[in-house]
Amino acid sequence: MKVTFSLVLLSLFLMSCSIQQDHKDDLVKTGAEILLDEHLSELQGKRIGLVMNPTSRVDGVHMVDTLMSLGVNVTALFAAEHGFRGEAGAGEEITDGEDQETGLPVFSLYGSTKKPTAEMLENIDLILFDLPDMGVRFYTYNSTMGLVMEAVAENDKEMWILDRPNPLGGNYVSGWILEEEYKSFVGSYPMPIAYGMTMGEIAQMAVGEGWLNLETEPNFRVIKTSGWDRDMLWPETGLPWIAPSPNLPTFEHVFAYPGTVIFEGTNLSEGRGTPDPFLTIGAPEFKVQESDLTELENKHSVELEAITFTPQSIPGKAPNPKLEGQKCKGIRITFGGDYTKTDPVKLGLDLLKLAQANTADFEIKSFANKLYGIDLKSIIENDEDIPSWQSDVEAFKEQRVKYLLY
Repeated sequence: MKVTFSLVLLSLFLMSCSIQQDHKDDLVKTGAEILLDEHLSELQGKRIGLVMNPTSRVDGVHMVDTLMSLGVNVTALFAAEHGFRGEAGAGEEITDGEDQETGLPVFSLYGSTKKPTAEMLENIDLILFDLPDMGVRFYTYNSTMGLVMEAVAENDKEMWILDRPNPLGGNYVSGWILEEEYKSFVGSYPMPIAYGMTMGEIAQMAVGEGWLNLETEPNFRVIKTSGWDRDMLWPETGLPWIAPSPNLPTFEHVFAYPGTVIFEGTNLSEGRGTPDPFLTIGAPEFKVQESDLTELENKHSVELEAITFTPQSIPGKAPNPKLEGQKCKGIRITFGGDYTKTDPVKLGLDLLKLAQANTADFEIKSFANKLYGIDLKSIIENDEDIPSWQSDVEAFKEQRVKYLLY
């Protein structure tokens, strides 16, 4: 009897282990994890440069530290917006320097130079590119990737893109395709505002569609993520959230970002200098009507709370934020957890129209055109209807098909 009972316990234990292993096998793995699991030997004998930021971690350890502990010959680091270790706020210029943890040189790609020079690449054979995408055109890391690809092609180097899931999923496509006259570092490619692609897919499309300034094709490959489906938003991946920049501390902030970022192009606060940037908007002269909030809540399946807040300077996160020290009336946005019911770009535009109608000194600036890729300033100032982007989205979805990896 004891033997039989023991066999039953053993059988249950083995079944449990099997289930746990099956679950583990189903987990999403980033390109960085796949690199360490499957491609490490291919780095032998090569001088490696890293374009990374604080999210470039596996099991909580930064990739530069992991690679060096494994004997990989890392020779240089490159810092995009916010810095290699994430020490800089949005828009803060990065300067060349030295990584205090490793002693390696750090070359800035977010200052007077945004594209690696021949001198920066002199001691490098292969660049590993592992920067997070937020699924929106104006997040500058996709622009940085394109410039690195151009430099790789010009200097006969090699580049591996360590791919990651798009936090907003692979099916969410929204907004207008960028018009050529509004092209800038916050809008480099003719894509919708939200495009539903990974960095690896964007890289393939940028080369295939001729979006980059290339005389020869770059020598690059994509180390794909595994276990990710296009309908997965970040919370479904099981991956830990590591803030990709100081003002995007959680996925909820990122989900609001495609819409409320437009307030960066106005004289209202987009919430920098508060605990909830992009989930908080407002201004001293903003009048919030409860009936307006209820209408938008029902339309967009969100919760909107009338609040007051005072933006404060936060070193490394929001130095000198807009409306610093001024008491603002505004709105706090909360999502109910079912993100599929909300299009954040549409929400942002409705909040923009609400702010225009209820802020005595409302002003929209030309930067809004660069963010959203059309002449939104004139549309808002002339109180015109927001034009549809359906044809842009449908055309782009058809155009991108041959570049999709997942």
